[in-house]
Amino acid sequence: MGLIPIMLTSCLKDKPFPLYPNKVTAVVDYKYAETADSLQEKTYRTYLSANGNYFVQDNAGNTGYNYWPQAHTLDIFTDAFLRTKNEVYKQRMKSLLNGTRITNGNKYPNEFYDDMEWLALASLRGYQATNDNDYLDAANTLWTDIKTGLNNNQGGGIAWRKSQLDYKNTPANAPAIIFACRLYALKKNDADLSLAKSLYTWLRATLVDPSSGIIWDGINGNHDGQISKNKFTYNQGVYMGAALELYKVTNNADYLADAVRNATATINDTDISPGGLLKSEGQGDGGLFKGILVRYLTLLVQEPAVNDNDRNAYIKFLKYNAQTLYTQGISRPALFVSPDWKSLPSGTTDLTTQLSGVMMIEAAATLKTAGKF
Repeated sequence: MGLIPIMLTSCLKDKPFPLYPNKVTAVVDYKYAETADSLQEKTYRTYLSANGNYFVQDNAGNTGYNYWPQAHTLDIFTDAFLRTKNEVYKQRMKSLLNGTRITNGNKYPNEFYDDMEWLALASLRGYQATNDNDYLDAANTLWTDIKTGLNNNQGGGIAWRKSQLDYKNTPANAPAIIFACRLYALKKNDADLSLAKSLYTWLRATLVDPSSGIIWDGINGNHDGQISKNKFTYNQGVYMGAALELYKVTNNADYLADAVRNATATINDTDISPGGLLKSEGQGDGGLFKGILVRYLTLLVQEPAVNDNDRNAYIKFLKYNAQTLYTQGISRPALFVSPDWKSLPSGTTDLTTQLSGVMMIEAAATLKTAGKF
């Protein structure tokens, strides 16, 4: 697979949104699909473990295994398969599903409810993309285990982890809502929809800032009943995703209004999106956060019921982020991604950080093909 450089051309129509600072000044031919192909190949070749079962922590020899990025790696392979229909991605998806189980002690469940939700979501997408029942079996196995985290501590919700059942947060609840809605859409089990609604009611009442629509991180993390008001990018993504999925299965416009309110607040929040560019949240877990937001904001852009003014604002935001990453945040020809999308990477690139970049470029390819970029 050839590496795709930045192609400078004298006739480019794609100029960045002029209201954002730090704007991209070069005239660039944004080859998002080709660059997605190259990033996918680089990611696969660089981070695949020696035994082929999982993807390692970084590009500098740390071969450690971390469960939750495997789910997002499965998701980017699914993105590529849906975009290209290339069977190689289908093979990589199945190998990673099996490899994750093997590496995790020949089982899918683990200690963290949010981790399991990510793998359940990725597995369900894998099933819908391939009709391979192994993905659905994995998703169902995980869902059964995830529901053991339900309890009345802090008034409801799913716990973050099995050894800390009194701590509730957005990462353990919003993805569960998304999954429950999608499973309901597929299987029409009323219990799944009922659970999605009840989790959402708890989440909205407990962790959404009523003055802004921004969602906070969690409650009772320090065993003091207090709310952690950290504003992480991915929490915004999964909350707007949860509201959107509930709208899709209920047609209740209140849910869509919540998604739009949160999305608008997110792109205008100076902590989350300074100057219109998603902030760097470092590497490690934080490296994955922006990609998750991009995934769910892209789905909101594609929802026909969103009004044109809101949709256009979100498209401009995503386009500016995609262009900035494309021109400033990807090393070439190495094709590694920086945690700060306006600066080239320096030193090691974690798998998590790389995945966010792939998600952004895959989203850009999708939106460009749809005529929105």
